[in-house]
Amino acid sequence: MNISFQDRLHYQFDNTMETLISSGDKLIVIAADDDKIHLSGVPTPPVEHAAIRKATVRPNVPERTLILGWNARATAIISELDNYVGTGSIVKIVADEHEHDEHDSSAGFILPGAGQPPYQNLSIDFQPGNITDRRTLDALTSEQYDHIIVLSEATNSATDAQQIDARTLITLLHLRDIADKQGQHFSIVSEMLDIRNRELAQVIRADDFVVSDKLISLMLSQISENKELARVFQDLFDPEGAEIYFKPVCDYVALGKPVNFYTVLEAARQRGEVAIGYRLHDQAHAAEHAYGVKLNPHKSQPVTFDKEDRIILLAES
Repeated sequence: MNISFQDRLHYQFDNTMETLISSGDKLIVIAADDDKIHLSGVPTPPVEHAAIRKATVRPNVPERTLILGWNARATAIISELDNYVGTGSIVKIVADEHEHDEHDSSAGFILPGAGQPPYQNLSIDFQPGNITDRRTLDALTSEQYDHIIVLSEATNSATDAQQIDARTLITLLHLRDIADKQGQHFSIVSEMLDIRNRELAQVIRADDFVVSDKLISLMLSQISENKELARVFQDLFDPEGAEIYFKPVCDYVALGKPVNFYTVLEAARQRGEVAIGYRLHDQAHAAEHAYGVKLNPHKSQPVTFDKEDRIILLAES
């Protein structure tokens, strides 16, 4: 997926839906490549207004997040998480004691109660433990968590990276087995150090893997092609700007009957949001179907949504 500038450029996300396009403006376009961008030729989008549902106000409820492992990026992750979760949320950190040192500034770890930075919406709890130990994970997951984040240790060599990824894979295998046997439903996001191990890890059916170096390389390559994209990425990754959200389809269009994406776009527009795709739950673990994610789909092609499916949106909240 690439982002290109074609006709109109807005550095700040515009949710007024009333902006007039003028000569010299540019559009931010999502496409596989520049040569894949073309006009549909449809003079009037065939929106199915009867299928659009009224906006549902969902309260921002407290969430419970479990972080397994620790590295220098963890503090930034928690700080950013505080901008999105509801008041009263909890983050529990479990890491081997050798992974952190309250006097080691490179690790960035501050023990709870020892100068812990204040958070507006969440509280922090720390527990030392071996995150590859099944008994430790069984005890942890006896409590209900909404999200689990598995972090990699810091490394200085390729050999260390393979060993650390192997440790992460063991943790993920245990988590998936626990979820299957106990019927628990929590999202799992893991950090991997080597992109080749992501393919190996697909059998674990984690919700996503983040390969930090790969992500940075992809972003830099796009910015090198078009420096204007730097401001777009800055807005997307800033909690004060627009972000990418996955929201329930049922809040936008009717379920159980075919609707086209023009209708989804109009339902999002009425809320001051921009729909850029959707995710089909029944394909969430199918690599050959991009894990159910359809970005910039054919607007006229009908799709039948289920209650677990999600609309992918650019929105302020």
